[in-house]
Amino acid sequence: MSFGDLKISEKLVPKNYMSLGVAAQRSKQRAFKELLEERKWPEHGWPDEHIEELVHQVAGLDSNNFGHNVGMGEREARIACKLVARRHYNFGHGIGRSGDLLEAQPKAAGSTLLANLTNSLLQQLIQMLGIRSCRCCFLVPVATGMTLTLCFQSLRKSRPLAKYVLWSRIDQKSCFKAITAAGLQPIIIAGTLLPEEKALITNVAAFEQQLAQLDPAQILCLYTTTSCFAPRNSDDIVAIAKLAANAGVPHVINNAYGLQCSKLTHQLEQAQRVGRVDYFVQSTDKNLMVPVGGAIVASFDEQSLQQVASTYAGRASSSQTLDVFMTLLSLGRDGYLRLVSERKQNFLYLRERLQEFAATHGERVPDTKMNGISLALTLETLSAIGITSLGAMLHTRGVSGVRVVPMGVNKSIDGYEFANFGAHHEDYKQPYLTVAAALGVTRPEIDKFFTVLDRCWTEYKKMKATSLDLSSTK
Repeated sequence: MSFGDLKISEKLVPKNYMSLGVAAQRSKQRAFKELLEERKWPEHGWPDEHIEELVHQVAGLDSNNFGHNVGMGEREARIACKLVARRHYNFGHGIGRSGDLLEAQPKAAGSTLLANLTNSLLQQLIQMLGIRSCRCCFLVPVATGMTLTLCFQSLRKSRPLAKYVLWSRIDQKSCFKAITAAGLQPIIIAGTLLPEEKALITNVAAFEQQLAQLDPAQILCLYTTTSCFAPRNSDDIVAIAKLAANAGVPHVINNAYGLQCSKLTHQLEQAQRVGRVDYFVQSTDKNLMVPVGGAIVASFDEQSLQQVASTYAGRASSSQTLDVFMTLLSLGRDGYLRLVSERKQNFLYLRERLQEFAATHGERVPDTKMNGISLALTLETLSAIGITSLGAMLHTRGVSGVRVVPMGVNKSIDGYEFANFGAHHEDYKQPYLTVAAALGVTRPEIDKFFTVLDRCWTEYKKMKATSLDLSSTK
């Protein structure tokens, strides 16, 4: 409601008092108007009460919130529990229509407005972060792995003979299962191991070899990854994009948490400029700090993206869209850019501290120049037997997210065998741990991590020394 449009009797409130209140509300109304009419992401974050007021107004456009509505269909967005209704701000219709995530709903003008406006803000986010050629994107209410599956299924419509996906190996299950869930056959291409740097890079030559041997019509796409656990580097997406363009084969990029890293966003823009990128997919929880359950699929071609939207079966939850919409308004453009800048500085600080720790303990930090988020620390001076207990010790003491990777672990996923799983390569011979400077990490958290790591390192060595003494006396 705009009080400025009402003629309120002075018997209720003196006119001069009322004018002060109306003047205070004008800036808020201008902000609402600019967002809704111009679809412009606010420069500065909004206070929570303004966000909630707008969300309630938008929800009021859905038919389930009409006071006079009589719902006679099989799905009328009735919500039995008031707690659930409040949690979702009375949005109950979801987004899209059956079989198309981008189609408008006749019963849900508010939900349709929410979805389309959120997608517009996300495109502005992607372009602001350096991928200026991005023509379109939309939020999918499933996590990154299933969204990648959706992209593969979409590509099959235009490539009916295709059955192979040429995939640059990364030891993360959902990345791989995205292929098999689509009923496709992965051709696994191991990275190139750089012994001196103790790091992994993309085996571009192996991609070239597979492209030369296979019929291009049978290749659904080339599948690469940007953000990943060290000591694996980001894939050379520029080189792979060139191969895709020359071969006339699609290229899909898993950019899971890459939006927060300017090095990766600039690589994405360059890859499109000199080669071919059909879709790039990123997680909402990792890049926008919202609950798990959503992903952003983006493209440089609107028609290609529409094909993905029309591949989705049924309607979709609006919960993830609402989370992202409110978060973007809360942060504003400057708030998000500040987080990105802080993350970059904290990554440099984490790397410096990790290198100091490595030097003190006779270890190394693998040289992963193309990985601007994750870092690895070798564990060669520690006993490799039971090395994962170091990770358990850290977790018990409140440090989450650190991965301790032992050697020689084999894993079978959907009938495919991975030797030395976790290390991204069967010939990587030393155990290590990985840490990351992701969006939202703070310097005090990094300092606390090293305090705990130093304590756990000492305890682990003592534990192993005691174990050796006991075994030698038997």
